[in-house]
Amino acid sequence: MNKVLIVSLSLGFLMSCGNAEKVADEKKDTLAVEEEHHHGHANHHMNKTDFNELAAGFENPEREEWQKSGEVIQFFGDLKNKTIIDIGAGTGYFTFKISEPSSKLIAADPDERFLDYMKQRLEKSSSKNITVRKAEYENPPVEVNEADLVFMIDVYHHIENRKDYFSKVKNGLKKSGKLVIVDFKKGDFEVGPPDEMKLKQEQIVSELKSAGLKLVKIDSTTLPYQYMLMFE
Repeated sequence: MNKVLIVSLSLGFLMSCGNAEKVADEKKDTLAVEEEHHHGHANHHMNKTDFNELAAGFENPEREEWQKSGEVIQFFGDLKNKTIIDIGAGTGYFTFKISEPSSKLIAADPDERFLDYMKQRLEKSSSKNITVRKAEYENPPVEVNEADLVFMIDVYHHIENRKDYFSKVKNGLKKSGKLVIVDFKKGDFEVGPPDEMKLKQEQIVSELKSAGLKLVKIDSTTLPYQYMLMFE
């Protein structure tokens, strides 16, 4: 008789549970690798795409129809006398739209091309409260206890090792500081990255909770393709 047939039912049950857990763990690991691949691919795509094409896309006047920058900035709340850091600022699309002159604005990006672009904008601008800062992919450009507000627009899905990254962001917030994430809803839309690169807002909330941040405000209706989440 095959030895497998005489194994006790209880042992067989335990083995099946163990196998199920193993399969679940393997699936989880596979999904994590796939997600890392997708977001790593997004960064690779950004780095390899013609810069003029990228900048033109970010600054396309038609973007305002769905990005609604005024409503997003209103979601930030009171910005008077606040230190504000725009991570992944790109062309400075949002930074240069913040009109509160008492605020200290820091536009940070890891791409030297965008840093040069924003520096050139500053040379032609009357803004005196904006500075440009180099960002790193693994470490957020925020000093300890520096920021009243950190915001990321269409950037979260590019970040890898997010628990570690946003734990550092949390350390960079002042006692009453806030983090705002604006990113794309799942779905095949005419704007935004491919659907496999997008994240459900519930996933972001869960990930940032594990990094020590708490959701305090949410808006999933104002923007047609994006949600807005505020954490502290």
